[in-house]
Amino acid sequence: MGQMVQNSPAATSTAPTRVRALRLPLPYTVFAVLALLVILPLCIKLPWSGDQGLHAAVIERLRTDLSDPTNPLIAEETPSPYFSPWMLLLGALARATGWDTFTVLSLAAVAACVLLVTGVYRFVRTLTDHRWAPVLALPLLVLLWGWHLFAWSGWIPFTSLTLTISYPSTFALGLTLNLWAWLQQEARAGWRLLPCLALGLLTATVLLVHQFTGAIALLGALAVVAAAPAGRSLRALRNLAAGGLVLAVVLTLWPYYDFWELASAGGDLASVHQALYRDLLPRYGLALLALPALAVRARRTRGLDPLVLLFLACGAVFTAGGLLGHWSWGRVWPGVMLAAQLALAVELTALAPGRLRRAAGAVVAAALAVGVWTQVGVVTYALPRYKAVADRWGVQQIATFGDYSWITPFVRYGDVILTHNYYALRMAPAYGATTVAPAYPDFFLPDERQRWKDTATFFDRRTTAAQGRAILLRYHVAWLIKSAGERPVPRGSLFTPMATGPHGERLIRVDLAALSAQGR
Repeated sequence: MGQMVQNSPAATSTAPTRVRALRLPLPYTVFAVLALLVILPLCIKLPWSGDQGLHAAVIERLRTDLSDPTNPLIAEETPSPYFSPWMLLLGALARATGWDTFTVLSLAAVAACVLLVTGVYRFVRTLTDHRWAPVLALPLLVLLWGWHLFAWSGWIPFTSLTLTISYPSTFALGLTLNLWAWLQQEARAGWRLLPCLALGLLTATVLLVHQFTGAIALLGALAVVAAAPAGRSLRALRNLAAGGLVLAVVLTLWPYYDFWELASAGGDLASVHQALYRDLLPRYGLALLALPALAVRARRTRGLDPLVLLFLACGAVFTAGGLLGHWSWGRVWPGVMLAAQLALAVELTALAPGRLRRAAGAVVAAALAVGVWTQVGVVTYALPRYKAVADRWGVQQIATFGDYSWITPFVRYGDVILTHNYYALRMAPAYGATTVAPAYPDFFLPDERQRWKDTATFFDRRTTAAQGRAILLRYHVAWLIKSAGERPVPRGSLFTPMATGPHGERLIRVDLAALSAQGR
């Protein structure tokens, strides 16, 4: 990225010694407010996609029972990693206020946005005094990805961010940035005991809220500690070990699920993530522009820079996951991108005025323009009337689901639905229903494979009436949801078609009492 200005804070050790958490001075305040205003309509609208139904279902279960909630997707008393401190707080809010679940999720989205914009400011300010570095970091974080759309929980290109803004992963990422900022501040203060204990608690919270983002947070925390000279003293090591002990104790004592058992899970969880290793260049190629910035930082600090160490650590885990077939390790990729994007923001603003700075700025501006064109289809979520225009211009978009409220006049809280319809499995639990088979891999559910086998058997045309009846009785099924074109609707008084969904799905009531009597 060229020769650094000699009096630049990024080029010396005179980085800020204090970080003021919520006092965001101009010009960052202006850009942060604008960013929040841009995304606010999507926080309110909450586009239906991906895991939205799952997180709504978690709040529904916690609204009903905070101390001992049932599995969010199926009618079983099993632990669930989705019962995190953040979701517990949201469930308590829903229970205390009586607010609609989606209203609570909208508030969660706003909270996540605030954490993100404050976290970006606080962390970048620990890396440089330049007031425009945090401003540049905002667009880089959401636009400097690639020219092919990709959305996943924990990824923050603008399209993915808008679809996952209410997810725990987004909240956890905001916590992570604030955690790293606090760690940087404490490193300069000499690793005092009480802050180290609090930092251990905060790191445990991030890990419980979203385990994959928590892994990035932990790698970043280790990078900050490794890069801080004060971290090598006996006092610092003792206090950091105490913080680590708090971290381990909190994770061990969390009552809603066994964190360590979950951390060792593999199998189906790994196979779901194999997609993270495909099409890397078109999804992330724009971030290659940040490699010179990382190289400058590595040369200046002889590799002991938190961003460089984070980049290398997350990159190593990602690569190992690909080589060993541990595909879920690919979830650390956002840490690679964060390190690169923030390094570029810091180093570009630190360049001395001149030809090199203008050239580098022009290249980055062109890359951001590509990012804007790639992500601009997100406007169709908030303004669907422009979808036809986007289609005509070939703007990339990710399809959303639409809601599933058409079942609510009939399906009651806790009713069991038998379906293998993609949308029903992911969305019906948001309205209080449960399904026979879970839409997502469930490590704590011992009969998950059997449930999927029984679901496939029921909808198989070769299955006899007696076999189908046994499956319905085994899981106390109150409703069927059949996709358009599937096996014909069962006839007779035991099965009553009640409603048709927007994709041609059929909601069918099962007379379970009569079915049980018939089987005697």
